[in-house]
Amino acid sequence: MLSKGIKHMLVAGIFFSLMNVGVKYLDNIPAIEIVFFRSLVTLVISAVMIRRLGISFLGNNKVVLFLRGFFGVIALSLYFLCLQNMPLASAVTIMQLSPVFTTILAIFILKERVKLPQWAFFLISFLGVALIKGFDPDMPLLYFVLAIFSAFISALAYNMVRKLKDSDHPLVVVFYFPLVAMPVAGLMTYFVWVQPEPIEWLILIGIGIATQIAQVNMTKALQMEEVGKVSIVRYLTIVYAIIIGYVFFKDDYGWITLLGISFVVFGVILNLWYTQQKKESVA
Repeated sequence: MLSKGIKHMLVAGIFFSLMNVGVKYLDNIPAIEIVFFRSLVTLVISAVMIRRLGISFLGNNKVVLFLRGFFGVIALSLYFLCLQNMPLASAVTIMQLSPVFTTILAIFILKERVKLPQWAFFLISFLGVALIKGFDPDMPLLYFVLAIFSAFISALAYNMVRKLKDSDHPLVVVFYFPLVAMPVAGLMTYFVWVQPEPIEWLILIGIGIATQIAQVNMTKALQMEEVGKVSIVRYLTIVYAIIIGYVFFKDDYGWITLLGISFVVFGVILNLWYTQQKKESVA
């Protein structure tokens, strides 16, 4: 019998996958335009939830909150761009490097220490990325580099979130992403606007709703269960991406590319497991 936390993470994975499919389907719509509409939906939903709780919209640590939103909009824009121009599973997998970069950046931002075994796990993940690039003929070098950069910038955003854990409510942290993204993405969208077709309007709204549902369920999962238990389930999104990419977008993955994907996931999960073991031993 699956626990409630595992069920919430499974739901989150499904809706994150729906978001990915929506973005890849809208390959004629500029990525920044998709970010704008995604942010619009998140802004409305988050504002309603904050208002109901009666807490301040602007938060306490405004500089770090702004940086969280700023890094978040760059990372998401690059990720959407890569989803549109790369094989689906490859883009999703490379984005999973963000926990690796998060841990490395925490050395400098949060003054945390990284143990020797963790560096070995990171090496496994980066070897997997090298395999994906080296043996995937459909992998453009530009978008491969942008995908890695997106994971790096996303890690900066995650470190900002961790710095805010003692100063600001989680909903305020979520709210600052669309608060920063809306004017930035809106201004850039003005210059690259593509008029969506009626079905594309529905997909744009659906991307925003799917993302919100995914984030809510992921948050509930992390609140109900140990991080190590539910986070591993999150990597089922890569399995979904492989299947969806093959069936709907005709992505063709060779066995070496699939091996590379496995290496990335294996390295990240090993680091997650090791970190969890350290926390339990300290406790």
